[in-house]
Amino acid sequence: MGKSSFFYAPYLFFTILVSVLSCEEEPKIIVPEQPNLLYIFPDQFRNASLGLHHRDPVHTPNMDKLASEGLVLTNAISNFPLCSPHRAMLMTGKLPYNNQVLTNSNSQRYKYNNSWQRHDVSFSDILIRNGYDAGYVGKLHLTSPRPIAGKDSIIWDAYTPKEDRHGFNFWYSYGTYDQHFTPHYWINDAKEEELTYINEWSPKHEADIIIEYIKNKKDTMRNKKKPFALFWSMNPPHPPYQHVPEKYLEPYKHRSLEELLIRVNVDLDTKAEHLAFHKGATRGRAQLAKEHVRNHFAMITGVDEQIGRVLQALKKEGLDENTIVVISSDHGEMMGSHGLMSKNIWYEEAINVPFIIKWPKRIGMGLKNDILLGTPDIMPTLVNLMGATKGVPSDLDGQDLSDQLLTGKGESPSYQLYYYIEEGRPESGHRGIRTKQYTYVVAIENSGNIHKYVFDNLADPYQMQNLAARNILLQQELHAKLLDALELKKDPWLKNFR
Repeated sequence: MGKSSFFYAPYLFFTILVSVLSCEEEPKIIVPEQPNLLYIFPDQFRNASLGLHHRDPVHTPNMDKLASEGLVLTNAISNFPLCSPHRAMLMTGKLPYNNQVLTNSNSQRYKYNNSWQRHDVSFSDILIRNGYDAGYVGKLHLTSPRPIAGKDSIIWDAYTPKEDRHGFNFWYSYGTYDQHFTPHYWINDAKEEELTYINEWSPKHEADIIIEYIKNKKDTMRNKKKPFALFWSMNPPHPPYQHVPEKYLEPYKHRSLEELLIRVNVDLDTKAEHLAFHKGATRGRAQLAKEHVRNHFAMITGVDEQIGRVLQALKKEGLDENTIVVISSDHGEMMGSHGLMSKNIWYEEAINVPFIIKWPKRIGMGLKNDILLGTPDIMPTLVNLMGATKGVPSDLDGQDLSDQLLTGKGESPSYQLYYYIEEGRPESGHRGIRTKQYTYVVAIENSGNIHKYVFDNLADPYQMQNLAARNILLQQELHAKLLDALELKKDPWLKNFR
């Protein structure tokens, strides 16, 4: 977008206000306080399901209001649209083969050390080094637990020891546990066997805890003399979709499937056999969209209500003006598009996620920007926006885009990369490149067979036509751009072409 589209409040953070009270007095220096950060990322929430975009018929009045008071990024990309890889990139600013989290964390991946690495200087480490009090509430899903001898089933939930929490001093979290009506949490110094179980819908309970944190009540352990950085990861609208309070179903229960599944690429009859080679693509289950689209949308509305409660508490405590609030997600949900469910594929329903940022002291109202923001960019962008730059590692894969967000100036990314990687094999899987106009993917089977996809996202926003064989020159141009980008990032996948 052009520079003329930006209108920002005065640049206060680095401004020194000097008042000369009399000719005999020294100037009085007032240094504005550091901003708080509230980073909220519900799980499995695609950008199309934000009500403000008028794509999916979903009610999100609180997030829509937040967007009207801040900046909306329309091209936020989850580079590896899967829970653990996204979270690891968010925390470290590094790509999967540089942070060790190549796929979802569970006991099957323990042998690969597929976990958040203790030595990786992370988002919370940097914030704490810069004077912040840091808290984490909700789903983490960054620890692969040790397998239990004699137990054949995969263990997903995991205790994260204090020494692996990267300095978070308020901890109200779990690994991954999909019982939304009966969640459990490890709280602060609780030992692994000291789980706390709750009989309440998890977003509602977590909102209650966060409101206590904002008010600094009970055992939230927040140092009121410090700015805070709080990360809140709600599991809903992640499956099981039927775990949603009845009241949130009201706007959807009388609507037909045709009124809900309105994306023209929805195909509930295909088994998507052409994607059989892709181990991450959830095929053969598109019929589930009939059963669960109402539940999924209702979950989003419920999540929106809880976000609204938290934002109201911020305002009531007088913290809203100098708190950076971000709404995003780790990936989207296919919900029948292209005959698929779930995520972990290159289509827009999976990779294009919400990104709303509000900071009244520095960011104007009602703004939109189509800058390509990738997951590894989020940490360097926010710490620079906050002025919390002491100790930022020099080997990040992400780019600081704070100047572009604030002023519209500076070099913006011309693409974001797409990844699919198999456990323990950083050279494996598929790679792609997403520009503002095109999506290009090279998918390699373990047998060596290669599949190529080219979509013109402007002419064909639902990605219905693969142009790879129809426009060879375009395919070759994008292929060269992809290989150059991967070479720049020293991606081990490139050995497939040597």
